[in-house]
Amino acid sequence: MKIILIAFLTLFFTISSEGKRTEVFQVGEVLEYDVSFWGVSLGTITVESTAIEDYQGKKIYRANSTMKTNSGIPFIELNDKFSTWMDPSLSYTYKFTANSKLDDDKWGFQQIDFNYSDQEIKLQEWKDKVLTTDTIISSKRKFNDGTSLFFIARAFLDYGKTIKIPTMINVHNSTTIINFRNKVENISNSHIGYDVETIYFDGQALWEGIYGLKGNFEGWFSNDEAAVPILAKMNVYIGTVNLELKSWKRKGWTPPKAK
Repeated sequence: MKIILIAFLTLFFTISSEGKRTEVFQVGEVLEYDVSFWGVSLGTITVESTAIEDYQGKKIYRANSTMKTNSGIPFIELNDKFSTWMDPSLSYTYKFTANSKLDDDKWGFQQIDFNYSDQEIKLQEWKDKVLTTDTIISSKRKFNDGTSLFFIARAFLDYGKTIKIPTMINVHNSTTIINFRNKVENISNSHIGYDVETIYFDGQALWEGIYGLKGNFEGWFSNDEAAVPILAKMNVYIGTVNLELKSWKRKGWTPPKAK
């Protein structure tokens, strides 16, 4: 066990000090993505970098993400908001909350508090304001949540190696694998209007998230300091869906044109 812990700490130190893009997080950034399946738009995902603030005496980065389905989409209705309190290294998170619409206009709420100093994680869930999960697990690891993964992938886009990221999804302790390949590719985007220079990576979610999100995924992020996700492919219940950058608000940034 001691050897495993040392190996993990070595890996964490390495990814925290090498190949990191330092300009990823920008307060006020808003990125909106069209989610489609076989050319049919299912809904949108929006990620907003909201603040740099103090949390329990520590400087943190705050970000929100929302998922909404379009009206008229059969069998699917998503209306969810997620919030993350991240360390400025973008390598782990201190707190995560989720608000999700349930059936019959009822709502669910989830909160995860990562108390690293005491090596404890507090997990709580409510369904229609009734507390259904209230537990504490012990762990020496530092975790990411579903929203903070969006930022760690951007920050270490140049890493050039495979990393395994401890991930807390739906109050379950799991792992996300990302293969940073340093592979430059030019891709098209119908909302941008020209080919964009990106860096490609792939990976595997060893967990199941909202709407059956799990398994293999691919990403194409802009080949510049911002490392903005331009396109992603992910597996859900119905198959592989595309997430394509639809609109953006980021000071001084436009998608880099393919050379």
